[in-house]
Amino acid sequence: MPEAPTFEIKIFADGADVESIIELSKEPLIAGFTTNPTLMRKAGIAEYEEFARDVLGHVGGRAISFEVISDEFDDMRRQARRLSSWGANVYVKIPVTNTRGESTGNLIRELSREGVKLNVTAILSLAQVESVANALEESAGAIVSVFAGRIADAGQDPIPLMAAARDVLVPFPAMELLWASPREILNLCQAVAVGCDIITMTHDLLRKIGGLGRDLEEVSLDTVKMFYDDAKSAGYLL
Repeated sequence: MPEAPTFEIKIFADGADVESIIELSKEPLIAGFTTNPTLMRKAGIAEYEEFARDVLGHVGGRAISFEVISDEFDDMRRQARRLSSWGANVYVKIPVTNTRGESTGNLIRELSREGVKLNVTAILSLAQVESVANALEESAGAIVSVFAGRIADAGQDPIPLMAAARDVLVPFPAMELLWASPREILNLCQAVAVGCDIITMTHDLLRKIGGLGRDLEEVSLDTVKMFYDDAKSAGYLL
């Protein structure tokens, strides 16, 4: 990974490619790891527990999040307890609702009281942030993942919502606000400015961190060179 400035924020690598996770585990910039069933499927993961235990053997004591894969609360509870048992650094991802739109608040409250480390995911509204904060109020530590990138994909500016979410969580120092699904390096700077505790970044996005602070005329020249070299390599004629 290219060298990059340090930030007052934790960077979690988001992905399921085991080789990339192993390489990123050697980087001091990476404070933790996250994954989800969609990323695992894209990476060709066939066996959940085999993948998870393999990854756990490489990330040391850094935080890593694994997600429940059930839509029923009783089975979510069972899966959460099992996932949590795999390591003290494991955070269990619980979606803010199931696929029927039913709140997981009661389950979140129950699991957090048991001492299960939670990463509540798929949050996209301030009302959801408030509900989750209420459910986690007795938690010894949890992550609140707000999908800022998906808010932006819906044509809305995520920054006011992220700032409001930060305000909601201020009375709960054990809860960390996570900027999820960033689309560009600018989002890292925005997450720092808002006061987020964590940002997730895909392996591809992490490769771009070294470009932070570059002179824009230098970037312009590199872009011109790229277009020229590609046209020459392709053998285009006019």
